[in-house]
Amino acid sequence: MKTFKRYTITSALPYANGPLHIGHLAGCYIPSDIYARYLRLRERNVAYICGSDEHGVAITIKAKKEGISPQDVVDRYHEMMKKSFQEFGISFDHYSRTSAPIHHETASEFFKDLYEKGEFLEQITQQYYDEEAGQFLADRYIEGTCPKCGYEHAYGDQCEKCGSSLSPTDLLNPKSKLSGSSPVMKDTKHWFLDLARYTDFLKNWILEEHQGDWKNNVLGQCRSWLEAGDGLQARSMTRDMDWGIPVPVEGAEGKVLYVWFDAPIGYISSTKEWAAEHGKDWEPYWKDQDTKLVHFIGKDNIVFHCIIFPAILKTHGGYVLPDNVPANEFLNLEGDKISTSRNWAVWLHEYLEEFPGKQDVLRYVLTANAPETKDNDFTWKDFQGRNNSELVAIFGNFVNRAVVLTHKFFDGKVPALGKLEAVDRDVLEEMAGFPDRIADSIERYRFREALSLVMDFARMGNKYLAETEPWKSIKTDPERTATVLNIALNIAANLAVVAEPFLPFTAKKIYDMFELNGLTWKDAGKSDLLLEGNVLNQAALLFEKIEDQTVEQQVNKLLDTKKKNAMETAPAAPMKELITYDDFVKLDMRVVKVLTAEPMPKSKKLLKLTVDTGLGQRTVLSGVAEHFKPEDLVGKQVVMLINLAPRKMMGIDSEGMILMAEDKDGSLKLLQPHEGVAPGSTIS
Repeated sequence: MKTFKRYTITSALPYANGPLHIGHLAGCYIPSDIYARYLRLRERNVAYICGSDEHGVAITIKAKKEGISPQDVVDRYHEMMKKSFQEFGISFDHYSRTSAPIHHETASEFFKDLYEKGEFLEQITQQYYDEEAGQFLADRYIEGTCPKCGYEHAYGDQCEKCGSSLSPTDLLNPKSKLSGSSPVMKDTKHWFLDLARYTDFLKNWILEEHQGDWKNNVLGQCRSWLEAGDGLQARSMTRDMDWGIPVPVEGAEGKVLYVWFDAPIGYISSTKEWAAEHGKDWEPYWKDQDTKLVHFIGKDNIVFHCIIFPAILKTHGGYVLPDNVPANEFLNLEGDKISTSRNWAVWLHEYLEEFPGKQDVLRYVLTANAPETKDNDFTWKDFQGRNNSELVAIFGNFVNRAVVLTHKFFDGKVPALGKLEAVDRDVLEEMAGFPDRIADSIERYRFREALSLVMDFARMGNKYLAETEPWKSIKTDPERTATVLNIALNIAANLAVVAEPFLPFTAKKIYDMFELNGLTWKDAGKSDLLLEGNVLNQAALLFEKIEDQTVEQQVNKLLDTKKKNAMETAPAAPMKELITYDDFVKLDMRVVKVLTAEPMPKSKKLLKLTVDTGLGQRTVLSGVAEHFKPEDLVGKQVVMLINLAPRKMMGIDSEGMILMAEDKDGSLKLLQPHEGVAPGSTIS
């Protein structure tokens, strides 16, 4: 493959309206980090660029819901995501944000350049308008009934229940999320990029020039856009909003750049910021033909990175186009689509707290199960199985045995390499071939395949130790044992080099054990990374077994989420049959005070309460023992039906009924006045 003078690697800008989850990691951040780390090991000139996407309607919705400003929202999540990326080992050279002044300047310059070249179509269109709020409504500010499945809370761009793509005018009974009123259609002016003008260029560039090297899922989606019956359509590059980058032309007051116009330009502005901080020239990383530009994204962003952004770059002129856009499919969670709104996710910041020091376990599992060609599923059982059966039993076991045996038999010093036998020559030859095989897979963006080869490398080491049995030969042939452990240790050192792009924390532990540093990919495959007499540190624990209880806790956490989601969408209990006013006034409900409360012997459900009704004290047996402790009720004012006929229960007359509210989850809640009242106060 061609070696470029420099490499610009981008990862999709994460949206700053919530924390990161495993779907984000599997989609583009782990693959891009593997690629960047690999290129650095090859001593290539790399700029690995990302940043927070801080504009768009979802952020304003969240801000309004929380009663804070959009800036407050993006500040919170920008810092959270940046910290999570750092702790997880995503090795960006620069992580910026689209609210940065340099980004506003860069995106505005792009828009003005295209505007002055006459690339935009100015069109008057009709859009929903909230007369009460006095503003146009973005798609996500409109809610109504989905025409496909009947879900009553579908958004103006998508139904979350059935997954159908929608436009606001498709919705039945649309309502504004700002005021709750029915919006009206109103004329508004916007600037459209006429994508049809770029059809021939895009077809040639994507479907012909990259037919042999782009992933089939990317080519397929591009082809569906480019070869659709009605062809590419003009797409608005502006929006009626007050949060974002103001449209920099006259007559565009109250309008901002479409988030998918400005977000990809964030790669360029982030590169500018990085270059300025490091005394570099940013332009070669975007304008020199000897630069390889690679966009790592999820499949939902293919159209923006393969059609819209390249059209913008081509029209502006002077910029290189992406050499590849290795988009991944989606990762599901325990058989269900990951959803931030339903909290159905494994959040990265929570994982880092609950699994300290296990970044590489998640990196390994998400790469081994990466959705490179089709949607895949993450399960906690698979997570446990891959950790215990592969990382612990194969990778960690091999390195540990090599180091421990060396300490046991040779005082922790690398023993001498003696006469080689056929098994030694075979394993050294096989070792020498692994780096090129792994590199070939990485350079073709087949990271699952590359990681599988790394694990095969570790299996080879285990097999070698099993065949040579140094724990036996030490008794009869110490020189033979020395040769075996010299080779085994060098396999482990090589394993650290080729595993570093995938398991950087683990690689560092191995380097530290062997007192190695500064190794590059060209060192991989060599049999003399560790020389006779080199002193080893004690074996470090690379991986540890994950117990069933740990996995069960995570599964239960998800089941609790599913239960909560079901409760929130569950309908209220149906209304009982109608009664007359005369029936109602027969009920004598009053506020009473609980004086004493104690468990009923031989009953799990009943508490014996003494209450002050204002008319005297009464004894009531209440079936609330599974919901309240006796001491939590004493002194409380509650609602009681006092004219219910006494009922004998477990030998005691219960003289009334304490009224409770039953929540959707079956839990009981007290009914209480918001301020204290005299015992016996009537309810009417």
